[in-house]
Amino acid sequence: MAEAFGQFQYPTPPLNRPGGAQSVLLAEFGREEREHKMRVTLDAYRDYQDGIRPAGPGAKELIDFFDFVDGELGQVGAPNVKRSEQEVMNLLAKRAGALHLGQANHCWFLDPSRALCLKLAGHSARDATAPLIGMCDSARCPQATHHAGHRPVWASAARNKKVFIASIGRAQKTEKTRLAADLARDERVLSEIDAAAGKGA
Repeated sequence: MAEAFGQFQYPTPPLNRPGGAQSVLLAEFGREEREHKMRVTLDAYRDYQDGIRPAGPGAKELIDFFDFVDGELGQVGAPNVKRSEQEVMNLLAKRAGALHLGQANHCWFLDPSRALCLKLAGHSARDATAPLIGMCDSARCPQATHHAGHRPVWASAARNKKVFIASIGRAQKTEKTRLAADLARDERVLSEIDAAAGKGA
């Protein structure tokens, strides 16, 4: 199929043809996404080295993994040995590949059978290759972590809930109770982020 412009005929771009411009764009997007996930994972590891720990249900597992990375790099007992960035990235690569970025958390989607979002949605984890990030309840999912960069999102949610709760009339007790429970969760997450970052509760 072609479109006519004056006396010339221009072919319509083959948008869905394998190997066409679309596949090049998708490959480039995939590469950028992998690099971004690696940078985020590396930042989390550097924070860990600086004493800034992750928070959330998946925090202990992530810290254990970072402990393992330190051991592999020989950093334990040898503080003067500086390993190359490439060595660090090689050890972090698999974990970075499992990372899915949410607005308020990191999801380390290593084991679909443990993903709370899939359970809540009634999805089979057998063939799942990614979480349902829009259904994430990161305060309860064992593969979710919260980091200092997520704090503003939780703080904003808590502020908004306080304002909304104050505006609810006495007749809406059920809604007020539900929002109060959500607010308590948000404040707990904020306290955990602060404590993990060494700022206290």
